[in-house]
Amino acid sequence: MGMGGNVEMWEPLVRELSDFQTIAFDAPGTGESDVPRWPLRMRRLARVTAGLVSALGFDSVDVLGVSFGGAIAQELASRHPSTVRRLVLAATMCGLGGVPGRPGALALLATPYRYYSRAHFRAAAARLYGGESARRPELLERQGYARLGHAPSVRGYLWQLAALAGWSSLPYLHRIRQPALVLNGDDDPIVRVVNGRILARLLPSARLHVIAGGGHLFLVDQARESADLIRSFLRD
Repeated sequence: MGMGGNVEMWEPLVRELSDFQTIAFDAPGTGESDVPRWPLRMRRLARVTAGLVSALGFDSVDVLGVSFGGAIAQELASRHPSTVRRLVLAATMCGLGGVPGRPGALALLATPYRYYSRAHFRAAAARLYGGESARRPELLERQGYARLGHAPSVRGYLWQLAALAGWSSLPYLHRIRQPALVLNGDDDPIVRVVNGRILARLLPSARLHVIAGGGHLFLVDQARESADLIRSFLRD
């Protein structure tokens, strides 16, 4: 999931992909997972993910990462290539070397307050997420329980911010050989669509699809369209 996200937030997409077996988990410091004593770097978060796959008895899986989770997915595909069969990168970027989002959106992303205050979430959602969240306020109500009922700890959220500090996948993107689908929305204030073009250009076996009108949360705001694209890619 994205920064501070939990397994419940996947529900709209998982429902649309009911013909697939889905494994979702709360990253360290989010949802019901424990908070590490110290921040974990991206390589350690990738190792935790690979360990989860192994503990569940799978040799390899198709991996979908969104936003912050997309950074972990890139690290996983690079450091644990045998674990990843195919890769879906949604609303994410390469870290340092990418194109930053809108300053106002990044300022809102720097704090987990939207997970604690319903009023703040409603007020900030349009500027932070764009897309259908901005155009259809009723969608925010559907997300309210998943967000406010399973908020990340403040320390866990800060640890995720720390994991991103100084991180970049640019040095190794050319070595990720798994087939990859890159999905970006053209109305995403956090991850500009040019970042998807960078990933698709540097990944040797990648294709890019831009979601028309898609904001940062297109996986859940436009779950059916997203699921159709993911299903087609995984079955190709």
